[in-house]
Amino acid sequence: MSLLIGMDDTDNHESRGTGHLARQIAALLSENNTLLGVTRHQLLVDPRVPYTSHNSSAAIHLETEDGVDLSVLFERVSKFMLADFQPGSDPGLCLAAGAVPSAIIEFGRRAQNEVVTQSQARDLASTFGFRLQGLGGSEDGVIGALAAVGLAACGEDGRYLLVGSIRELAGLQPVQALLSAGVVAVKTLDGKPVDKGMVLADKLRPARRAGMPVQYVDWQGGHWQPVKLD
Repeated sequence: MSLLIGMDDTDNHESRGTGHLARQIAALLSENNTLLGVTRHQLLVDPRVPYTSHNSSAAIHLETEDGVDLSVLFERVSKFMLADFQPGSDPGLCLAAGAVPSAIIEFGRRAQNEVVTQSQARDLASTFGFRLQGLGGSEDGVIGALAAVGLAACGEDGRYLLVGSIRELAGLQPVQALLSAGVVAVKTLDGKPVDKGMVLADKLRPARRAGMPVQYVDWQGGHWQPVKLD
């Protein structure tokens, strides 16, 4: 069974970001589940929307055994987040199992282009039986948490903060090393496949495209330079 865990607004200006916390939680959950990756999803940047730095949310992608107790899993993640609560943050958590309805995906898209509300997020989650909870502060993080689930589910948004062993790569690496580490394809910005040459692999953040990690690159200074896309 596929699971998506959405998180948002867990940080303040002095603390680590939501992506860092998501990777910590992903490592914990990988002990009993198959971790497929952690993705970052950019939301609306607008003066009407309170956010810490870039207004991005995170999603943890898992595969787990059918019959897993989702209430226990949700409680485990929420306790981890509460133990790491940062003053001034407004964290939210969402858990979705199986297929994600198009209405949730559309909510995620709307959260990238317009101001959406807590009540809209909570009503949608309730309609489809998703677990959605605020964990402190204003609880505005429920908006980004639900949006992260929708955007991750669409398969055509965001970039991977973690997949396979890409974070273990450093320096110039052959294209094959990226493919062996968990990237499914390396492409130029105009979509042409890259199968040779060296890639600067210090901070790989593959884009999520067709539900897979695809690393886009640009030729600079005699090697391929990774490009971050949302």
